[in-house]
Amino acid sequence: MKLIQGLRVQSVNSPVIHLLAIAGLVFLIYSNTFNAPFQFDDDTNIVHNPAIKDLHYFSDPSRVELIDNSIGFSKPLFKTRYIGYLSFAINYTLHGLDVWGYHLVNILIHIFNSLLLYWLITLTFRTPFFTVVGRPLPDRSSNFIALFTALFFAVHPIQTQAVTYIVQRFASLATLFYLLSLVMYIKWRELKEEQTKRYMPCIMLYAVSLLSAVLAMKTKEFAFTLPIVMAVYELMFFDGNIIKRLLYLVPFLLAVLLIPLSLTGTEGALSLVSGINEEAADVSGASGNISRADYLFTQFRVIVTYIRLLFLPINQNIDYDYPIYNSFFDPAVVLSFVSLLSVIITGIYLYRFSKRPDRRDRCWLRLLSFGIFWFFITLSPESSVIPIKDVIFEHRVYLPSIGFFIALTSSIVMVGTRWGNRLSYANKALVYVMLLAVIVLSAATYKRNSMWNDLASIWGENVEASDIKARPHLNLGVAYLAQGRIDEAISEFQTSLKLDPYQYSTHINLGLAYFSQGRMDEAVNEYQTVLKLSPDYSPAHYNLGTVYLTQGRLIEAISEFKIALSLNPDYPEAHYSIGNAYAKRGRIDEAILELNTSLRLNPYNAEAHYDLGVAYASQGRTHDAIKEYQAVLRLMPDHAQAHNNLGELLLKK
Repeated sequence: MKLIQGLRVQSVNSPVIHLLAIAGLVFLIYSNTFNAPFQFDDDTNIVHNPAIKDLHYFSDPSRVELIDNSIGFSKPLFKTRYIGYLSFAINYTLHGLDVWGYHLVNILIHIFNSLLLYWLITLTFRTPFFTVVGRPLPDRSSNFIALFTALFFAVHPIQTQAVTYIVQRFASLATLFYLLSLVMYIKWRELKEEQTKRYMPCIMLYAVSLLSAVLAMKTKEFAFTLPIVMAVYELMFFDGNIIKRLLYLVPFLLAVLLIPLSLTGTEGALSLVSGINEEAADVSGASGNISRADYLFTQFRVIVTYIRLLFLPINQNIDYDYPIYNSFFDPAVVLSFVSLLSVIITGIYLYRFSKRPDRRDRCWLRLLSFGIFWFFITLSPESSVIPIKDVIFEHRVYLPSIGFFIALTSSIVMVGTRWGNRLSYANKALVYVMLLAVIVLSAATYKRNSMWNDLASIWGENVEASDIKARPHLNLGVAYLAQGRIDEAISEFQTSLKLDPYQYSTHINLGLAYFSQGRMDEAVNEYQTVLKLSPDYSPAHYNLGTVYLTQGRLIEAISEFKIALSLNPDYPEAHYSIGNAYAKRGRIDEAILELNTSLRLNPYNAEAHYDLGVAYASQGRTHDAIKEYQAVLRLMPDHAQAHNNLGELLLKK
């Protein structure tokens, strides 16, 4: 009996079981997201982004400069977030715009991040501070902390925006490289501490760490904090000559230069590096612009909000209508500043106390202080004096939350250890409470993810919380439009325009809603309104051409499509539509050329394949027409007309 119980305890404390449990739980609570549609910035960065639809942009990044500015895609960001966009391009190459593949990659990234966090904690307990200077901990204790730190990070609802919101892969993927770099560095230091003569493994570990750091910095800009975190880790958990140890980090510091060097010669580079602009456009509901000082004052409140969400994840919001604070002496700002400063000072004092050999809890104090430092260091790029037009987004706390959960788990175990020495059931009760917390957080995450499947649901929630902000009304209208709820969509677009009459995309979508109801004159009026505000906005020219094409005004339609293509040569929809217009005018050769160009940019457009097949058939090019109809049926097996046309051509052959 004792042997069986021993085997059970050993299996429960097995790292392999822990890792499988973490991976399985993450997959379970995100299993309802595979059909969650593209939304918000997914449109500009993925759906309508020509840069991810042609791998030539990655072999020759200078081609990005040819992309039309009006689609909302940031060319400087393409250069600094090259690896993130490359991952989207690989997704697109494999399965086009089928969302399940993008979600699968995001979930796998989150799983790997959770496993890397577990490994990070495990390795930390093998550093000199714990094995030599401090008190060595039992394997069960270290595995327990690693398990629950990773679990809290993995299942917390605040992570849904970085995982389920597809484009925020930038945050999760950069975190993966960030953690991998740190873990490989610690493994390298561990081998050096052992003073073994295994030079090749040492070199490989250091090389992988440095490469991962470079990949992190080419995925998202917050990775420039990695050398700082490494330096803090080196000073807190390793020993030896300080200067020699800091020299190990010089290559990582040099890697930080990749971020500004990526922007050399890029228009708007300086504004991106310095934080968008000296004055960032305000879309957060407050009047006026956001100065550096106002942004900093507001961030004191924002950071407190992040901490509140980490402790109590209720009233989450995809797009906050957050007030801008213009004075440091605002009571809310002062109170937040004092609270945050007290946390930072506490972290410093905990670190100092952890140096005292007479402290029995010095191990927990050191780990707790490290978690506090991690949180504030990694949050600093987006919550400091550099203005960003959106003052708060939940995905920004993805990497910093690691520090929060390290500090939280350490403090819980520290308190539990003290009470465990007095009460025999305290440790068991602590485990049950933490398991209950994991279950509750998992259920909350699963429920939150179910909302991402229904755009109208999540944006409806957002409108309730941010009723006086234009963008939630716009996105709710887009959701209604996709569901065919046209009247409701029009109402939301009109509300959005009352709050912000100069938003191009709102006029465009209102025009689409009118177009779907056959209200052509009103649709034209919306598109022309956009062109008065910005004559070079290519989607407005394209949509205006679409109205003219529907009305049979082919010459005017072709003219608008040509303008759209002159502004954005890699606009697949415009190539497709002008091809249709040419076909209707009997200019078949030109139609075939445009349809082929459209399919080169977007090979997953079934209707373009069908129209190209019709064009080939009209020229007697039966073999080419058959290939196109077959392509249609691979993409849309229930396309009746393609079946009919293919049958007729096969019968003719």
